[in-house]
Amino acid sequence: MFLLCIGGTELSKVPGLSAAGANPELVPFTAPADADLIRFGRPKVVDGVPLDPEGHPSPALITRAAVLEADIPICVVRAGSYIPPTPPYIELGAGFGKDPRLEPAVPDGVEVFERAREFARAFGRHHQSIMIAESIPGGTTTALLILRALGYREMVSSAGPQNPTALKEAVWNQASERIGIRPGDLAQDPLRALTELGDPMQGAVAGLVMGLPPETEVILAGGTQMLAVAALVRALGAVRKPLVATTKYVQGDESSGFNALARILDLETWIAPLDFSKVPYQGLSDYERGYVKEGVGAGGSVLYAQRAGVGVERIIAKTTELYAEMIKPRAEVVK
Repeated sequence: MFLLCIGGTELSKVPGLSAAGANPELVPFTAPADADLIRFGRPKVVDGVPLDPEGHPSPALITRAAVLEADIPICVVRAGSYIPPTPPYIELGAGFGKDPRLEPAVPDGVEVFERAREFARAFGRHHQSIMIAESIPGGTTTALLILRALGYREMVSSAGPQNPTALKEAVWNQASERIGIRPGDLAQDPLRALTELGDPMQGAVAGLVMGLPPETEVILAGGTQMLAVAALVRALGAVRKPLVATTKYVQGDESSGFNALARILDLETWIAPLDFSKVPYQGLSDYERGYVKEGVGAGGSVLYAQRAGVGVERIIAKTTELYAEMIKPRAEVVK
């Protein structure tokens, strides 16, 4: 089973922090739009195609390709998104994340964590393997805040070729000053770190991981955001070490500490060998230049498909086909 946790954070509205969405006013709605894209091929919650400012498609397109080619069962979990998605979903009753520079980021974080854990205890009994993915614009910054609070100094990745590391560090400095902490001060109080600095997706995924039965395989589909969740789970005392599945674009991102952090956390990783270099569309071939990189479980969906006997070449071909349809003029698509 493939679970997609969608959420929102006010940090997505900070200029320069999030590279998701061509229209900044629509960035907070990116997560439910991603869920729509996987299910329907186009967003229904907003009017427009899911492209970043340079015209690169959401990685949800890769996940949709894998879902179609490998018949992957998917369940959407709403964990603090600004609006609900159009497909059926599990509701955790979470509010969207606040700006941690100004106030506690997830005031209902403990409740979200507990609800997710209770859901996982019942849901997990029926599945041998659970893959958990995320979509939350601004989430790499909240990942950095969690990592810093827990004592990890590695940098997170970014959805663009230029990682706004200075801006992310500035957010940490302002947020940590608000609550009066230094790096590592909340290593023994991870739920406070979540409440003060995190986002609702992190609380939901941490609760899911902690609640799933010991015999259930758990795969976290994502990059440094999922490593931050793994660090959170570790600080909560979990013995389980989930597999982390991501793309080669995250692993090869020299601006982030994905590889070092995975080693520190003693986590096994799986890297999706995607290659869009020969695709005749710049929106996709630019993935090879550091655009987008990961999200919405793109890397994990390739692993899921591979386990079902579907090779990465088919996923690349299907993604290309879907992108070609996406960029057609709407009138032509309607015909």
